[in-house]
Amino acid sequence: MWSIEDSQMMSLAIELAQKGMYTTRPNPSVGSVIVKDGEIVGEGYHIRAGGPHAEVYALNMAGIDAQGATAYVTLEPCSHYGRTPPCAKALIEHGVSRVVIAVTDPNPEVSGRGIAMLREAGIKVDVGLMTTEAMQVNLGFLKRMEKGLPWVTVKLAASLDGKTALSNGVSKWITGPEARSDVQRLRARHCAIVTGVETIIADNPSLNVRHSELGSLANQLAPAEIHQPLRVVVDTHARLGTELNLFKQATPVLLVSAKPYPEEVQAAWPEHVSQQILPTVNGRIDLTALLGLLGKTCNSILIEAGATLAGAVVNQGLADEIVLYQAMKILGGQGRNLLALDDFQAMSDIPRINLIDERKVGKDTRLTLRVSK
Repeated sequence: MWSIEDSQMMSLAIELAQKGMYTTRPNPSVGSVIVKDGEIVGEGYHIRAGGPHAEVYALNMAGIDAQGATAYVTLEPCSHYGRTPPCAKALIEHGVSRVVIAVTDPNPEVSGRGIAMLREAGIKVDVGLMTTEAMQVNLGFLKRMEKGLPWVTVKLAASLDGKTALSNGVSKWITGPEARSDVQRLRARHCAIVTGVETIIADNPSLNVRHSELGSLANQLAPAEIHQPLRVVVDTHARLGTELNLFKQATPVLLVSAKPYPEEVQAAWPEHVSQQILPTVNGRIDLTALLGLLGKTCNSILIEAGATLAGAVVNQGLADEIVLYQAMKILGGQGRNLLALDDFQAMSDIPRINLIDERKVGKDTRLTLRVSK
């Protein structure tokens, strides 16, 4: 069904879509290529929410050459008026003769309507080319549209013997500078970073994306173009005070607890700090409720937490992905464990994990693992 040209052009569209992975949220990252008589006449990608969509950039570049051309799009063209006009309408008006789509948009406002609009206008529409590859660019958006929940990545760093710190709590630095820079890029791709109160008390982190530590990505993104993630702290018993590095960065912070903070503490918070009270399960914040809350606006969240919270996310089957940075170090038998998990008694009870990617990052190894539900 698919020609070599089809596959080549969709591969290029997917590469274009990947360029928007740091800037488009909460919108999906989309790429588009327009081809006429075997020549690329237009290409583009969605850069940021509220701006033109990928198809519009490609059509503007193609101009009159779009007439009778084939448009390749990684996600179904929108059919509704939002902050921008519908892309399906723009494709029709420019006279393209064929549209090849990798993934149908699960957004209820689109979900097949864009395809129907194109076909009703007499345009040939082919769907399903390189679907799996195209989906990888928008795992968070697709999950949120389908389930109302964000894609959940658990970031971990450990020694060869599975420890995150020495027995006295010293953990700086397990991994090298290249891995820490890679974590900054990982943060930049996520809508929110979630951590626990113990991590804040122990390390007093800022949990922001630091432009100076983005490595080569810093050459592509200006500091103003970085979407600083929402920083979420799970603090069941409202223990946090006010003198924290977390509060010194003027980007949103959400404190999640089971009871209100004292009024004098709330009065000392900067304007960018807010709180949310959620129910508890077995004395701890209901993580399913937390994900439901974040899923209203966040495509993806990054769990950067200690063994208890990170372990609970994995234990409860809430993790979609684990990114593990493994250092070439051994921290000893009394070192702190990576995850606090149940005492599994049967191999059938353990989480099912599949290796997706393995690569060296400086002297360390980064493992990307998918958790099967």
